[in-house]
Amino acid sequence: MEIFLKDIAKYKDQTVTIKGWVFNLRSSGKIIFLQIRDGSGFIQAVANQSELAAEKWEQVKKITIESSISVTGQVIAHPKQIGVYELQVKNLQIVQIAKEWPIGKKEHGPEFLLDHRHLWLRSQKQWAIQRVRNSVINAIYEYLNNNGFIKIDAPILTPTSCEGTTTLFAVPYFDLGSAYLSQSGQLYIEAAIFSHGRVFDFGPVFRAEKSKTRRHLTEFWMMDAEAAFVEHEENMKIQEELISFVVNKVLTDNLFELNILERDLEPLKKIKPPFVRMTHAEAVKKLQSLGSDIKPGEDLGGDDETLLTKDSPVPIFVEKWPKSIKAFYMRRDPNNPEVVLGADLIAPEGFGEVIGGSERETDYEVLVKRMQEEKLPLEPFQWYLDLRQYGSVPHSGFGIGLERLVGWMCGTHHIRETIPFPRMINRLTP
Repeated sequence: MEIFLKDIAKYKDQTVTIKGWVFNLRSSGKIIFLQIRDGSGFIQAVANQSELAAEKWEQVKKITIESSISVTGQVIAHPKQIGVYELQVKNLQIVQIAKEWPIGKKEHGPEFLLDHRHLWLRSQKQWAIQRVRNSVINAIYEYLNNNGFIKIDAPILTPTSCEGTTTLFAVPYFDLGSAYLSQSGQLYIEAAIFSHGRVFDFGPVFRAEKSKTRRHLTEFWMMDAEAAFVEHEENMKIQEELISFVVNKVLTDNLFELNILERDLEPLKKIKPPFVRMTHAEAVKKLQSLGSDIKPGEDLGGDDETLLTKDSPVPIFVEKWPKSIKAFYMRRDPNNPEVVLGADLIAPEGFGEVIGGSERETDYEVLVKRMQEEKLPLEPFQWYLDLRQYGSVPHSGFGIGLERLVGWMCGTHHIRETIPFPRMINRLTP
């Protein structure tokens, strides 16, 4: 009976067949212990010379790390670990004997590991991170689907930028000149709220910033959500409910993976609404009192984000930012037109911003004026401006950086480990 290791507990005392890879092994004379994974889980298979035919024992002795095999054996409870099972080998077939494995137990530098990323993905910690990533993605879908959102796909090739920056990747586009790899699907899915009310997209985006921090990638995945008739306060409420839902799902579904990652679970267990809210001006004052040299009107740096949240058990919304450092589409605060109704959600434990969002400007003339102030060409955005002339309504949205969120869940210091094949300013391979 061929099974997956994630279901091994169901087959105690039965004979089963598993197919997978030997990620570690050790010999004790006439007994060889094989550590096997099949993609769904891990198990130790015990091969005893006295219980195998001579030719099968000779095959077992040839096995190397990362060899692929098919093993038949009896499932038994581990003699010392409760809830853990072993496989007593009765038969074995080798699919392929692997050549010498290049990633040893010694300490390897990050560049070596990234050069071997196609192989490094097999390690237990990297396996665990990608499983958590999968859970985060599915949890985001589940929350949004259960709260009236539908998925609308935004284009990856765009005629101009989303936020008027110059950090774009240009692509020759037939006879039409240059297209650009998308920075965000936001503007496009805004068009869909007038048809569907609440929408989201989820896909790769690209930033040509020459940034080398542990929180930046050149290519990453983002979920953008937009909702009609949702204003600033409700927008933040949706975000904190979504993040709390994701954290709870990871704690429920990924305890095994979090244990592999040695993740401290107590900080994650504290993530429940409501989150802390403070204005940008209040954040600046607090940071200055904590020793930061930040000045009024300036953006928060990574160190500022870490400092701001160091004593907070829950994420912090920094809201009402100076309009001069935020995007043209953010609605100004009616009570103070120098700030916008936008908020960044800063995760605790030093993991920084994980969401950026705002209420969107709905007035055609105000939006045109703001774009002119930013010296943005109106023609490429005329379709976006049209949305303010045909049934404009209050609406809001936000974007979640998947890799930053996964890094926070896993306790991973550098987000390059949270994406299968990271792209950074100095890395395009493998």
